[in-house]
Amino acid sequence: MHLSHASDAPVAEETDFATFLKADIRIGTVVSAEDFPEARKPAYKLMIDFGPVIGRKKSSAQITANYTREELIGRQVAAVVNFPPRQIGPLMSEVLTLGFADEAGEVVLFSPDKPVPDGSRLF
Repeated sequence: MHLSHASDAPVAEETDFATFLKADIRIGTVVSAEDFPEARKPAYKLMIDFGPVIGRKKSSAQITANYTREELIGRQVAAVVNFPPRQIGPLMSEVLTLGFADEAGEVVLFSPDKPVPDGSRLF
């Protein structure tokens, strides 16, 4: 989902902290990244390791404009890990990898600026 002017998007409806915490956002390390030619929009198939409790999960990510497969390996990324799995072409995407739109509307990944343990939860 790309907004042409994502920085101009209106503020979302007011919510509370308990509702925010329902979204389980964790850090994981990308262990593999493959082309995903079957996707409607250019994307990679990612395998992300969220540590011993959550394990490895698959994600489709529309990040081909800003990242090569090679530079994704070993990179820590943030993802929502408790949404229901979503079928994207032949891939069952298990987590929603998070990012922000750059000036061109392409995704820039959201990740910590220092290494943290895989599985760490956003708070």
